[in-house]
Amino acid sequence: MSDDKQSCESCSSTTCSAKGKTESETDKDFKERQDLARRMCQIKHKIFVLSGKGGVGKSSVAANLAISLAKLGRTVGVLDIDLHGPSIPRLFGLEGADITAVDDTIRPVVTDQNVRVMSVGFMLRTQDDAIIWRGPLKHGIIKQFLKDVEWGELDYLIVDSPPGTGDEPLSVAQLIDDADGVVVVTTPQILAITDVRKSISFTRQLNLPVLGVVENMSGFICPECGTRTDLFGSGGGREMATDMGVPFLGEVPIDPGLVVAGDSGELPAYLSGSSPGALAFADIVKALVATVEGK
Repeated sequence: MSDDKQSCESCSSTTCSAKGKTESETDKDFKERQDLARRMCQIKHKIFVLSGKGGVGKSSVAANLAISLAKLGRTVGVLDIDLHGPSIPRLFGLEGADITAVDDTIRPVVTDQNVRVMSVGFMLRTQDDAIIWRGPLKHGIIKQFLKDVEWGELDYLIVDSPPGTGDEPLSVAQLIDDADGVVVVTTPQILAITDVRKSISFTRQLNLPVLGVVENMSGFICPECGTRTDLFGSGGGREMATDMGVPFLGEVPIDPGLVVAGDSGELPAYLSGSSPGALAFADIVKALVATVEGK
């Protein structure tokens, strides 16, 4: 459906559940479901980035995947549903950006690479503000971000989730019923992998395919001599993927330049280079596209 104003009733799809109202559904709920479906059917591929463990660089991986996809010529959006720790605005150099709303439509913040970004971080008065919400409020804002944001036509929507298997990833999985699947992020050490395995179990309970595992912080490569040091061990993510029967997308080394670029919002420029981190994400995205698009 290329026209954002096209009604669900005139859509040619014979399988979309939003064309008809259910017996127990109110008029308001039916309209909201149709509005959500109208937005989501303009997006070809929806991918969730998850991890059962905090501190593994999940948001950085989500941002780097989005930028690397844009470099391949894909139109990309990023939805940050890490409501208590929104990192996406900083990673894209968008802190302090304003979002605008026209009627019932919210316009995302657009980067120089035409990546469309939405985060609760844009709504905070200061970066020190804390969001103290229970489950229903979280579900409501996630639905609003999906339903009311003017995403337009996208090849990919990357959803950055908070650590764990709680309200936020559950809500987005329930609201997007045709997601392509999940990219799971871990670091090599057993302490992280023990928790990350729960994310894979979580996706299986929701019938979400695991598109692959990314092992982040996989060794430090000295920028002076090129020597690799496995600060957190090595190969744990690959072993977990094999053990749990899911694909392994690749390893991302600890790259000081990538860290600095993320902190300063300069990831697009850094990923255009030939650093170890940039090359790693280029390979990971090629593998991801091959899986999702069959290329």
